[in-house]
Amino acid sequence: MTDLTPYLQAPFVRHLGLELLASREGFCETALRVEEAHRQQDGFVHAGVQATLADHTAGMAAATHLGEGERVLTVEFKLNLLRPARGERLFCRAEVLRRGRNLSVVEAAVYDGETLVAKGLFTLAIVPKGR
Repeated sequence: MTDLTPYLQAPFVRHLGLELLASREGFCETALRVEEAHRQQDGFVHAGVQATLADHTAGMAAATHLGEGERVLTVEFKLNLLRPARGERLFCRAEVLRRGRNLSVVEAAVYDGETLVAKGLFTLAIVPKGR
């Protein structure tokens, strides 16, 4: 399985404070301690923060299937924001639905505690490192 440590070193992800909780082949779970800077004008967790949490977690789930010299890049995603996220900590679980030769399709769910707040479908390109 691919080492996910480099994915947690991405500057924007480090800035947000994403934490890896669990990973196995085709699956990844992360958490984010919500800070004031993550909130929008009404006090809810900003949609962009939720999208980044889901996108990066989906990418790490897809990365668990990578071979030597491969990386993943998001090419498309759809995120449904189901209800406002208000809590102090968000969790995201992502699972690979299909890993093809060139694309990986991953489903991700964002939770505020036990409450599902967002659900997304992500398509990631599998490309050689250095391209």
